[in-house]
Amino acid sequence: MIESLNARLRKATRNRGAFPTEQAALKTLFLTIRTMTRPDGAVGVTRSNGWKATLNAFAIQFGDRININR
Repeated sequence: MIESLNARLRKATRNRGAFPTEQAALKTLFLTIRTMTRPDGAVGVTRSNGWKATLNAFAIQFGDRININR
C-alpha cells in the first residue's frame, strides 16, 4: 500500500513539474491523497486495496497532521 501511495505522489509531482512554493507542493500532495477516498470513507475511484486501513494507521501515527473525521 505504501508503494502505491508513493507512486501516486510521484506521478502527481512529476506531472506538475516545478512548484512556485513549498506550500504549492504540499497542497498538490494533500489533494492527491484526498482524492484517494470519498468523504464517507469508502474507497474512491482509485480503488486502492487497503487504503482505509492505511489511512487509519496514518491517523494514529500522525494524529496531529491528519484528520480522518472531516
